[in-house]
Amino acid sequence: MRTVKIGIIGCGMIANGKHMPSLAKVEQAEMVAFCDLIEERACEAAEKYGAPGARVFTDYKQLLAMEEIEVIHVLTPNISHAEISIAALEAGKHVMCEKPMAKTGAEAKAMYDAHVRTGKKLTVGYQNRSKAQSQLLKKMIENDELGDIYYAKAVATRRRGVPTWGVFLDKEKQGGGPMIDIGTHSLDLILWLMNNYEPESVVGSVFHKLKHTENAANEWGSWNPKEFEVEDSAFGYVKFKNGAVVSIETSWALNVAKTEGSYLCGTKGGADFNGGLRINGERDGSLFLNVIDVDPKARERFRGEDLTDFEYEAKQWIDCIVNDAEPLVKPEEAMVVSAILEAVYISAETGKPVFFD
Repeated sequence: MRTVKIGIIGCGMIANGKHMPSLAKVEQAEMVAFCDLIEERACEAAEKYGAPGARVFTDYKQLLAMEEIEVIHVLTPNISHAEISIAALEAGKHVMCEKPMAKTGAEAKAMYDAHVRTGKKLTVGYQNRSKAQSQLLKKMIENDELGDIYYAKAVATRRRGVPTWGVFLDKEKQGGGPMIDIGTHSLDLILWLMNNYEPESVVGSVFHKLKHTENAANEWGSWNPKEFEVEDSAFGYVKFKNGAVVSIETSWALNVAKTEGSYLCGTKGGADFNGGLRINGERDGSLFLNVIDVDPKARERFRGEDLTDFEYEAKQWIDCIVNDAEPLVKPEEAMVVSAILEAVYISAETGKPVFFD
């Protein structure tokens, strides 16, 4: 059995909560090197998840010099996604970069160009595509069961869910708040389901209304208003070249009593994810709403295996390396997501629409 040797760059929360435990369950994956600016974190990761003799670094360039490493997972703050991913690709490694692809659209394009130039695989950690309900809906849309999808809403709203750890509130390191953090997941899923990556224009608004609150109620403890440099909510409206439109709603702090999920509207029917995968439409003069209880073991790839969404994402990625196949998330798709996110921020700052060539 072929083994894929992996280097982990960034051993913080997303590495420990998602990537490393998921890779540990992939039989063909072997984590042989770990890098973090805080050496203790890299040592702990190596001890818990590393193969025998796993090495530890604080300089990612030294890790990239290991010839036996085939795959790199870039799990660092947004500001360094492009720099490290491009260096890894040019070092001859395949790259899984955690979302968003990059801090800016230009950086995402540079990553894509490096992928093309080097011929190495590049993917981004948009795990919503790995959900069983997402994959079933994708198949239904490809079978034209919803018809022409001309409107969708990408929703990622929290009433009070401000991440108070790490660098989430640091504008320089992250590039923004909820729009680039959680809105990116919802937007990616909607664009993938619609298979529409040709935006024409974007209008955006961002708000800094609630972040100044002292001793605020919050799921992860009160934030420090002096450190809260990014927006607390943001909204966008995207028009595509084929006339379709997508609205984006995202927040870490918003006075909304109940948050609703994303949905899509087509000429034959609609779909949403409220309480499961729901399909609505009209039949024989009556309206219907069907709720589908999707079995994760029914996913076409690895059918019958009881995998979490994180585990599925990791397994399909390593499977793509072993069998030289395309990953579930393609870099040219993730690049468009980053361009739209940046356009929301630019539009909000200038007060004008952003138009795409």
